[in-house]
Amino acid sequence: MDPRSRETPHAPGAPSFIPLTFARLDEEEMLRRARAFRLEMEGRRSVRHFASDPVPRALLEEAILTASTAPSGAHRQPWRFVAVSDPAIKRRIRTAAEEEEHRSYEGGRMSAEWLEALAPLGTGWEKPYLETVPWIVVLFEEVHGRNPDGTVRKNYYVKESVGIAAGLFVTAIHRMGLATLTHTPSPMRFLGEILERPEHERPFVLFPIGYPAPGAEVPNLRRKSLAEVALWREAPAPTSAGAPGGAPDAAPESRVDPHA
Repeated sequence: MDPRSRETPHAPGAPSFIPLTFARLDEEEMLRRARAFRLEMEGRRSVRHFASDPVPRALLEEAILTASTAPSGAHRQPWRFVAVSDPAIKRRIRTAAEEEEHRSYEGGRMSAEWLEALAPLGTGWEKPYLETVPWIVVLFEEVHGRNPDGTVRKNYYVKESVGIAAGLFVTAIHRMGLATLTHTPSPMRFLGEILERPEHERPFVLFPIGYPAPGAEVPNLRRKSLAEVALWREAPAPTSAGAPGGAPDAAPESRVDPHA
């Protein structure tokens, strides 16, 4: 037996490891899965017109657990999801959000350039969907944590960690057949007050969650192509093993999926 594999007591804070569970797939299956997932995600859209049909809490629980698989700085998992179905609380959130959004859209808080950028999306200060949807989920970033003795425990790479968790949450919501929107009223301090969160938790993003309303429409937008979002710095192609001074093998052509 490898002596390194023997179980030994761990000092506080010492690393503890378990075997990685990982099934390596053949490349054909990997590509099949990758394309199927990408095509499924091509259908993801931000929705602003929702039905009021109920959504089981169990679905949100699964989405939150999926989001919590996100990598995080020092594995602190510095996030808190607050799910709201109470109509009275949803109304308070809508009222406060619209007050802030009205100041932004109509009160000069947003620049002309910003308003111009939003014009193709057809957004405005009114947010009726915040009451229509069966659920609102507010994601908070935990600026710092607490040790068992009550002292402050520092968190690391909080925004990066919470941002990744938010992306996984949106993906999970789409995959289970629901719709959502990333809503960030600015400022968002009112969310912490309404939801009675402590000072070290700051609102990061709000997700209205439900089914799209019958006949719901979304902006006719184009996503960037692979060539617009990716650069490649690959190893040079090997030279031919033929006659001395032979020309190097041609580099493989860049393949761009027209559906990307």
